[in-house]
Amino acid sequence: MCGDCVEKEYPNRGNTCLDNGSFLLNFTGCAVCSKRDFMLITNKSLKEEDGEEIVTYDHLCKNCHHVVARHEYTFSIMDEFQEYTMLCLLCGKAEDTISILPDDPRQMTLLF
Repeated sequence: MCGDCVEKEYPNRGNTCLDNGSFLLNFTGCAVCSKRDFMLITNKSLKEEDGEEIVTYDHLCKNCHHVVARHEYTFSIMDEFQEYTMLCLLCGKAEDTISILPDDPRQMTLLF
């Protein structure tokens, strides 16, 4: 993957986990052809492994097909929560956990 094409490698994206698309604000331009344009998404695959969905794909320069980054997104259900993660040189790193219950038990206050 190419650190010369991005402003910041693996930026912290908080809880923004993308299973598709590109974080173009972090793309400074292709280190090979020097153009700053949209990205192509290629080699996209979805596989399930031990109850976890894993989406992977490559970000390519639209003009010269230089591989800028490899994107990995995971989704799983653990107990009563949906868990998401993202790791990509271009799009960044992030994780999120969402309750599958109508009322999130983490948001409940204790009653005395």
